[in-house]
Amino acid sequence: MELPKLNFAETFDFKFRKDKDKFFIYDLPRKSWLLLTPEEWVRQHWIHYFLTVKGYSSSALITEKKLELNGLTKRIDFLITEKTLPKILVECKAPRIKLTEKTFEQIARYNSIIGAKEIILSNGLQHIHAKFEDNNYIFLPIE
Repeated sequence: MELPKLNFAETFDFKFRKDKDKFFIYDLPRKSWLLLTPEEWVRQHWIHYFLTVKGYSSSALITEKKLELNGLTKRIDFLITEKTLPKILVECKAPRIKLTEKTFEQIARYNSIIGAKEIILSNGLQHIHAKFEDNNYIFLPIE
């Protein structure tokens, strides 16, 4: 399987498995094998980034949590918590998906329910990092 090189300075030690004609990647927080989709490839980079580069523990990551928005059930990609409080909400898109105002509005709507201090929207090639302050998002560089 040919995986695109994503825009991360670090390289991570991913575990892969093939079953018939499908590829799977090991998810550290859930301790399970997940189907390797383009979006999952991006999500796993961010998970490894927060675990290995930023030093968060697996218990600080909440993945694919359900939330209700305007009567519809949605799922967040993952949330970094600090002392059980929402800190960073991360929304991952496949590399072929362009990051637009519409995709940013999606994560901002999710965050109106979650209440994280920061959000990251990423397709693995581009990353948008913003902090919610005084009822506005202030855009920041990725550290």
